[in-house]
Amino acid sequence: MTVLRERVAEPRRSLGPAAARNLATTTKTRPQNAADSPRWLLRMLPWMPVKGGAYRVNRRARYRTGDGRVRFVNDGAAVRVIPPTLREIPALSSFADPAGLAVLADRFVQREYVAGAIIAAEGEAVDRLVLIAHGKASRRQTGEYGDPVRLGMIADGDHVGGEALTSTLLGSQRGAPVTYPHTVRAETACTVLSLSADALLALDGPLRTQLIGYLRAWLGELSAIPRNRFGETDIALASGHDGEPDLPGTFVDYELAPREYELSVAQTILRVHTRVADLYNDPMNQAEEQLRITITALRERQEDELVNNPGFGLLHNADLTQRVATRTGPPTPDDLDELISRRRKTRVVLAHPRAIAAIGREITRCGLTVPPVEVEGRLVPSWRGVPILPCDKIPVTGAGTTSIIAMRLGADDQGVVGLIPKNLPHETEPGLNVRYMGVDPNAITSYLVSNYFSAAVLTPDALGVLEHVEIGTTS
Repeated sequence: MTVLRERVAEPRRSLGPAAARNLATTTKTRPQNAADSPRWLLRMLPWMPVKGGAYRVNRRARYRTGDGRVRFVNDGAAVRVIPPTLREIPALSSFADPAGLAVLADRFVQREYVAGAIIAAEGEAVDRLVLIAHGKASRRQTGEYGDPVRLGMIADGDHVGGEALTSTLLGSQRGAPVTYPHTVRAETACTVLSLSADALLALDGPLRTQLIGYLRAWLGELSAIPRNRFGETDIALASGHDGEPDLPGTFVDYELAPREYELSVAQTILRVHTRVADLYNDPMNQAEEQLRITITALRERQEDELVNNPGFGLLHNADLTQRVATRTGPPTPDDLDELISRRRKTRVVLAHPRAIAAIGREITRCGLTVPPVEVEGRLVPSWRGVPILPCDKIPVTGAGTTSIIAMRLGADDQGVVGLIPKNLPHETEPGLNVRYMGVDPNAITSYLVSNYFSAAVLTPDALGVLEHVEIGTTS
């Protein structure tokens, strides 16, 4: 049997550590901040000083024909189109009758397609307008040698068969029957809304007459204004001629109402008690440390706004022609190629850290090895020589999907630029100032900390977004 004996405390023979610490100086760290991130977006954007708080982007006149996305609302499993968003369809781009749009919206019929089903077949007559309410579908076409060629993906809000409006209502005036130029195949389960030719022909008399008149005028306007492939007014030129032919006259037309980006602001009031600042200011200045972390928080908010703000954020300001859907879900090398190829001189790709991990998995799965590139003295992942930088401000949905941003940078390349004020009073850092507000009756010193910023996309192809990127691991 083991006998436990009580340990008897022996008297100390020297000074103990607890008492000795009363005479010692403690080495302290500066206040640590777990919310601090690399903020690569702020570091990579070229910053443009702005006078007067606004930045106007002048562009050549660009005639949009409604190449955007339709929006929907759902009540349980039932999905309805929002009538005003039907103007995103080219043929209805300026149809100004809200009642008529509401009638058209009510004529759409909901259909469900399983993955692999054919929504529209190449060569078939365009007999209906199809809106993709939810899901992803691929556009496929028969190639020159008879093999199927994948042209790209369409997803939520995209449409197919807009020609059904003109071919059905204008009939023989449009010449030969219009056919689908490619096959639309559901890659996931898809919910679509269809407006058939029969539903168009069954429209009541006044609305049908109004719609026919509008379509005729729209087609006339469409053919009357020459456009280049970017939708801008064309410049008449002559080349390859000989002798003395009459040369075409031309001029460059500008947008009548160019967009102006106003500087946004993030602000807070920092409060420091005078007793704290007077008595506890060594070895670290209390006001400076409070200000340092406050400025860090404002910079974090600045990057978040530059990504997510509905007015000027990158995710919301990407042109709809520059939004790409993934082919299968994960970010494959093919998806990255599609994203980068949409613009010249892609300088940087921004992705959530989890998306960067998913990119690495897909590259490895394909048996590829991509060397890193150096950015500001650090080695970072890349694709086609373009650095892929982390940005944790890009949101990740509950379903595990996110977006990836690609940008061309700088005013010289008509890219994306950051905006900050020029000659800001009491400026502490670029675009940020600290104003002393005085001491209140409670002996609290206040400082107003303001951060002014925005971002501008100079041309539509300067910014692209890869959407619906699945970042969950797969077996």
